[in-house]
Amino acid sequence: MPIKTEREESSYRALARSLREALVRGDYADGRALPTEASLAQTHGIARQTVRQAFHELVSEGLVYRVRGRGTFAAPQDGAYIMQLGTIDDLMGLAVDTVLEVVEPLRRQVDVEAASRLQLSQDTVSCLVFRRLHDEVPFCLTTVYLPPDVGALLAEYDEFGEAGSSSRSTIIGILDQRLESPVAETQQSITVALADEATALHLACEVGDPLLRIDRVHKDLQGRAVELAINYFLPSQYSYRTQLRRRATM
Repeated sequence: MPIKTEREESSYRALARSLREALVRGDYADGRALPTEASLAQTHGIARQTVRQAFHELVSEGLVYRVRGRGTFAAPQDGAYIMQLGTIDDLMGLAVDTVLEVVEPLRRQVDVEAASRLQLSQDTVSCLVFRRLHDEVPFCLTTVYLPPDVGALLAEYDEFGEAGSSSRSTIIGILDQRLESPVAETQQSITVALADEATALHLACEVGDPLLRIDRVHKDLQGRAVELAINYFLPSQYSYRTQLRRRATM
């Protein structure tokens, strides 16, 4: 069947995305070979050159390796969770193989800084704290801030109302389905932070250990900020990858 492509996404990138999701799920673990170029070309109705481009992209990301005469195989990842980001859909894809575990249930609170970053006219926000696990190992602690009306959408989900409850979902994925205007843009900043006592407890690390801090502000089609997510990642359990391309020239 033809592979599903996102808007303005080339066929080889769509195939690379599909294979990347399969690799993250572990579909080709334990030495199993990926389908051949000829097989993928026939299955998706695309040229072998297109499949080859997709494989080259995955090789450059360190997700697969190729052995002449034998095939293409998933590269060992030493137990760390690897995330390849290229689109907002990749963020939603976290739900495929990770679990969200609530640390502090959804609640309303006054937070001047978060309200300012969400460009709200008042200081009350909805807040949710959770950690994310892969194979039962925590690798990220996240605090999400939402405009109160957006937070009301999450309040309808029981799993966000009790500490210790879990869900195979992403906040951005839920909001993208529930909001009248879908999520269309993400502004991201990356810095380094040191683990405080609470963060160290939830990520099973030592106080003062270096963490990767990634702040994301998600906006809808109208440019309204609908979510601020402050994430602390444990470097020993998480690898962050992004791909940069040159702007097309005439």
